Amino acid sequence: MNTKIYPHVILPDSVEIGMFCIIGEPYRGMDPDGARTEIGEDSQIRSHTVIYAGNRIGTHFQTGHHVFIRELNRIGDHVSVGTLSVVEHHVVIGNNVRLHTQVFIPEFTIIEDNAWIGPNVVCTNAPYPKGSRVKDELAGPTIRTGAKVGANSTILPGIVIGRDALIGAGSVVTRDVPEYAIVAGNPARVKGSIFDLRYGNGERVYAVPDNPDDR
Repeated sequence: MNTKIYPHVILPDSVEIGMFCIIGEPYRGMDPDGARTEIGEDSQIRSHTVIYAGNRIGTHFQTGHHVFIRELNRIGDHVSVGTLSVVEHHVVIGNNVRLHTQVFIPEFTIIEDNAWIGPNVVCTNAPYPKGSRVKDELAGPTIRTGAKVGANSTILPGIVIGRDALIGAGSVVTRDVPEYAIVAGNPARVKGSIFDLRYGNGERVYAVPDNPDDR
């Protein structure tokens, strides 16, 4: 066969796996008995995807081609990871999350439900690259529920992007982003609120929450 599935992988019959995939790849230091890998029902793993051992992945998961997912991640239901994207280890991804093409998600990143990450977005987690304590200081970004990150943006280590915030394309995010804010630029600065955005006919792009406390 052109696809390798290791013995410790749990796959429902409804999961579709393309050619030249590796599912359950052992990682360095793994328990000899293996780390269970689970992928939920109705998922589609496209060709040349590599998924390491120890991942817990929900239902209706899908990858593009040539996706690389390291070990020990927690990924929810209805998550899509685009072609040529990389998800490193110890990442938490909620439900209904979309990662577009060539996204990089480093260790210890948290992406909450309904977040949207545009193509070529790079998240970072090393505030002091090659420093003597670099491994001790790693801190991935936290991307809160419903936040949207535009194409070609860079998110610095430990940054928190607030709920439903909108990051303009090409931004370099160097500080935390308030919920519902629009930020853009290098460095990214607040430009307004998502509730200010309107289509040509005057309709709001994003509905104002019924509960003022949710704004």
